[in-house]
Amino acid sequence: MDLRKLKTLIDLVAESGISEIEVTEGEDKVRIVKHGPPPPIAVAASPAVISAPAPVAALPAAAAAAPAPAAAEPLKGHVVKSPMVGTFYRAASPGASPFVEVGQTVKPGDTLCIIEAMKLLNEIEAEVAGVIKECLVENGQPVEYGQPLFVIE
Repeated sequence: MDLRKLKTLIDLVAESGISEIEVTEGEDKVRIVKHGPPPPIAVAASPAVISAPAPVAALPAAAAAAPAPAAAEPLKGHVVKSPMVGTFYRAASPGASPFVEVGQTVKPGDTLCIIEAMKLLNEIEAEVAGVIKECLVENGQPVEYGQPLFVIE
């Protein structure tokens, strides 16, 4: 098979939503498979599978240390939490300005961000009126269910 055809097929798989393509041309047969990053759930679940004694012993110490800073400084104001697992986006597109900025006044129903989950874009809206005090997540970061996103005062 011609290298230009292979490059075209690779580009097709990379740009489309398909994850695998198989092409037969005469006696030649080519199969191209796109492997994406592991889903966030698998990454979050992997520490529970560890069976080595040393990491398991270190895990409780790390887990105990993590909540201490959060407990020492509770968030003041209305905390907007993620209603789903997905990817957090502050703007509608990469070049667009963010929906809200720290210090901006919002009212109920104003769009705060987008969470992409399973190729669907879900707008997260303000539930209360107030001023955005803090944005707790960076653009493009994965978020978990119930994770704090914004603080509104």
